[in-house]
Amino acid sequence: MSDMLDLPDEWIIEGHTPRLVKWPEYLAWVKADPNHDKRRVAQDTVGEAWVSTVFLTVDHNFGGRGAPILFETMLFGGQHDQSCWRYCTWEEAEAGHARVVAALRDGRDPDDH
Repeated sequence: MSDMLDLPDEWIIEGHTPRLVKWPEYLAWVKADPNHDKRRVAQDTVGEAWVSTVFLTVDHNFGGRGAPILFETMLFGGQHDQSCWRYCTWEEAEAGHARVVAALRDGRDPDDH
């Protein structure tokens, strides 16, 4: 049986590129950035809503087919509190964040594309 520390479990981000790593490397990456600044893609406040887009470090595709889902935009507060959208790449996350912020600023439902 393999040692648990040798299993790849977590993702880190280098620039805008995610990389799957083993647990010890993940822990070193977390300790090097205690404020989690490397994880933040974007954040904005629109009215009562805080819009936060981050790198998740865990694949939210959960072993499903297709690319790992590693980014999330989530709303905190306001009419759409706790709504979230997930993405596979940094670029998709940036575009998704901008779309949600624009919808909120225009008074539209961010789920209406």
